[in-house]
Amino acid sequence: MISSKITNRYAKALLDLSIEQGVLDKVYNDIIIIDHICSENRDFMTMLKSPIISTAKKTVIIKAIFSKKLSKLSFLFLEIITKKKREFLLHSIAKNFVKLYKNHNKIISANVTTAVPIDSSTRNKIRVLVKQSTDFEVELEEKINKEIIGGSVINIGDFQLDNSVKKSLRNLKNSYNKNLYIKDF
Repeated sequence: MISSKITNRYAKALLDLSIEQGVLDKVYNDIIIIDHICSENRDFMTMLKSPIISTAKKTVIIKAIFSKKLSKLSFLFLEIITKKKREFLLHSIAKNFVKLYKNHNKIISANVTTAVPIDSSTRNKIRVLVKQSTDFEVELEEKINKEIIGGSVINIGDFQLDNSVKKSLRNLKNSYNKNLYIKDF
């Protein structure tokens, strides 16, 4: 709980500062790079979490990895986090920053799972449907899952719209399994 408050505060501070300096999109792209490196490189995260490795050594490693990839503001932010000994929270801070950025720019993520790839007209219909109900721009992530047989499953945050053939068959099966015999005495 406490770490989530801390990561949210750092992410919010970075968002506010990048808006103030007019480099929000640049910082967002930098944070995506940081998030990708944290997600893909387990050794990097182990190094950040290690109490044995000194802060000075971590700063040198972070400088070697990020100095030419990130903007000045993003790199200074990494240095501050490292000096404050909060580098182990970097991945969580990046995830919180992405959420705050999307909320600030009115972007919502939607996951669409289908049995076959969807065409561009269906993709546009889904975007229009979500935009009408939320007033946010839609960032679609498409997944293919042959187990749903047909139809689609759309996830938007905590909301799920399951219009799959698999669910329809399951509902039909459940309706046949009900005991229709009612004692009348």
